[in-house]
Amino acid sequence: MSEVNRATVHSFECVEDQVTCVEFSPYENSSHLIAYGGYSRISVGLCRFQEEDKDCDGFEFKHLRDFHHGRRVVAIAWSPETSLDALPRCLRFCSAGDDYRVTVYTSDLKDDDTILTIEGHRDHVNSVAFEPTEGQLIASASDDHSCCVWDLDGNQKARFTLKAAGMSVCWNAQDPMKLMVAEKQGTIRFYDLLNQQPIMSLDAGHVTLMSADWCQCDPTRVGAIANGRWMVWDITRLSCPQESQQAHTEGGRHFRWSQASDNLFATTGGPGNQIKLFHMGHHQVPVSANLPVMGSISWHAFLPACAVGGDRRVHIWVAEL
Repeated sequence: MSEVNRATVHSFECVEDQVTCVEFSPYENSSHLIAYGGYSRISVGLCRFQEEDKDCDGFEFKHLRDFHHGRRVVAIAWSPETSLDALPRCLRFCSAGDDYRVTVYTSDLKDDDTILTIEGHRDHVNSVAFEPTEGQLIASASDDHSCCVWDLDGNQKARFTLKAAGMSVCWNAQDPMKLMVAEKQGTIRFYDLLNQQPIMSLDAGHVTLMSADWCQCDPTRVGAIANGRWMVWDITRLSCPQESQQAHTEGGRHFRWSQASDNLFATTGGPGNQIKLFHMGHHQVPVSANLPVMGSISWHAFLPACAVGGDRRVHIWVAEL
């Protein structure tokens, strides 16, 4: 692994040979939780950083629990109902694997575990998201050219037909009645969940769009990675990207906004397994690193801390804002 520029680096070891997916909880009452998975299980642990806890010596990690998954973990999303501070404790997240299903895990971290399998997609599910205010709905985007919305009993509440594979699906806590769906052929659409109709779209051009994200700090900003270029839109202006820059010469894979700053985001791509952190305010690259293998990326709820899955480890970079 190599790195350039200024960032603090932490990591912790995992049981899985390769960590294919990692996800911090984005919510205040569970921001210390992280979930990560590989080819057979999802693990949950606690992360403590000196930047938020002065009693912590740099970085501390504590493994809490493993959950059987039985297949490669593609995506993980946390429920806003997750909380370990009040009794009874509730830990809830959903996942997508490579078997066309969405799985919902609920646990009190003692004896009460519930696993619900949601079926309905006819191809690989690429992205899942919990509704971020009440946590009673789950959205999933699939290679079957659809985005579906489910309740916690697995009932389908909405289905949006897409013109290409659905690569990313996002809610925004500041506008929870809208859903953002990114399609592989370069279109990002917003849907009104009340009337279940599209209300606007963004155009990335004739590209292969692999990932998109809706900025939680500033809901007017949407970012994506396509053909190795990152793109950022101001959705109150034109449907074409406001800014764009080549990030990876051999194609990109993931794009995620930081939750600590509306100028900070991360991308992954080639050659090899690159991760790069960008800051739009000064167009510097706070982090550029290569890993032997790479899973998805995720940002801490409050800190400029970006996690990525690797070879038997989860790596975390804490950037300077």
